[in-house]
Amino acid sequence: MTPNNQTTTFLLKQVAQKAARYGVILLLLSALGISAQAQERTVTISEAIKLALDNSKTLKLSQAKIDRAVSQYNQAKDRVLPTGSASFAYNRAEIPAHTLDLGGSSIHLPSSADAYIGLAGIQETIFGGYRLKYAQLSTDLLTQIARLDAEKDKDQIAYDVISAYYNLYKVLQSQKVVAQNIAAVDQQLKQAQRFFEQGLVTKNDVLRFQLQRSNIELNGIDLESNRKIINYNLDILMGLPESTNLKIADINEAGRSLAPLSNYLDTAMAARQELKQLDLQNKVAETNIKTVASQTLPNLSVGANLYYIDASGNPIPQGGSYILPITLGATVSWNFGNLWTAKNKVAEAKIQQQETVISKGITIDNLKNEVNRNYQNFLTAQDKVKLLQTSIEQAGENNKILESKYQSNIASATDRVDAQTLLYQAQINLELAKADAGLAYYTLLKSTGKLNK
Repeated sequence: MTPNNQTTTFLLKQVAQKAARYGVILLLLSALGISAQAQERTVTISEAIKLALDNSKTLKLSQAKIDRAVSQYNQAKDRVLPTGSASFAYNRAEIPAHTLDLGGSSIHLPSSADAYIGLAGIQETIFGGYRLKYAQLSTDLLTQIARLDAEKDKDQIAYDVISAYYNLYKVLQSQKVVAQNIAAVDQQLKQAQRFFEQGLVTKNDVLRFQLQRSNIELNGIDLESNRKIINYNLDILMGLPESTNLKIADINEAGRSLAPLSNYLDTAMAARQELKQLDLQNKVAETNIKTVASQTLPNLSVGANLYYIDASGNPIPQGGSYILPITLGATVSWNFGNLWTAKNKVAEAKIQQQETVISKGITIDNLKNEVNRNYQNFLTAQDKVKLLQTSIEQAGENNKILESKYQSNIASATDRVDAQTLLYQAQINLELAKADAGLAYYTLLKSTGKLNK
């Protein structure tokens, strides 16, 4: 067997194996497509974000946390209200030995006795060392922190949707390129077969185009698998039926102009929820210091009590059978031992506040690095798009030249296939670069805290 025949046999086996694989997978995909009967829906990126925010279970959980924080704040407010209580009791006493002999005289008690005792009282703290005031302030600050947590959750959900959206865009655009290149290869394959029949090229030339087509088809199968995974995840994020086939509206984020880096840094310092939360936590720490210090102050409270005592066996009050004393009082209490025990608690609270200040400084440094990194990544992504647009023009021109040479039987089939492969890869890379540039822009927005603003 000659080397040429060996090459032909090897290429035929490769084509047969890949065609068999492709045929089986294609049948499976067709069966799935028939059974699913999925509906199609075209969504814009803003619509996708809105659907995700409206249907997010994470945000519902965040709202529950806010509601709980508001409830705790309301409970803190309730602590300044007067407290009151009332009770009513019945007692019966059996007295077997009811005579008390005191020598010259004796006391005779009844063999049994009944008593009804009622109590109603109300108390109010006039001055509690400002602890109730600080408790309200602290819970109010914690409520604001919970709301900022919800804002962070919104940003993360929006970013997850944007990321999935662009990943789906990458796949769909790549599938378009695959379809275009299969059509172009089919045209070249027909031409090669015609040349082979005319004796102008060898069987190897035809097999090279067939092998190129099989490779493109296999790439298309991988893309379809990725599309289904991303599509399903995006359906779940947006709360759509899981069988919905999503189509992406046209996007063009690569050509966006950028402001100076300092603008994005200033925006991040003013808008990032993490910094706002640290400012609130600093206020919480400051309130804790005041709360601990207030333990050294005295407390003043006032109250009123009403007593009902009825020693008759009849529960209905009758004249002369009960007494009804009313008491008014004020109480001043002071745990002066806190004067020397609270100082270490205050010192600990101050250390916690200092930790918050240091944490903010660390967070600011990290945010600056994050914004700068995302800014540079977007610039790089834009440069890649421009470079790839130029490379496509070059690859296209090279492809035309080699197509003409091949038709004139000047260039080999290998050169022709290589030129077309370079163009195909450049087209894929351009679509991926455009999507990466769009995602890089939204990543930059997220790092400034303005993704949902």
